[in-house]
Amino acid sequence: MPESPAKSPRPPSNVSGPMIRKLREARDWSQSDLAAKCQLAGWDVGRDIIARIEGKIRLVRDSELITLAEVFGVTPNELLPIKQCHGR
Repeated sequence: MPESPAKSPRPPSNVSGPMIRKLREARDWSQSDLAAKCQLAGWDVGRDIIARIEGKIRLVRDSELITLAEVFGVTPNELLPIKQCHGR
């Protein structure tokens, strides 16, 4: 049986989740706290969605990333591990 060609590794589908968790924990916020702050900023989100984002299960839309950055007081780029995204 012929060998199948090696598959190239797929890039992660949600690279912002771990950074969102790190920033949330650094502020001693629960997932519910973060969801409430995002709601005040105009994003209708609950704790369950925050958990799925942090767990790399749910993708983050660009508008959601902007809201998260505003809530954390960082730039959207700071939520993205650029090194991982570009394979550097």
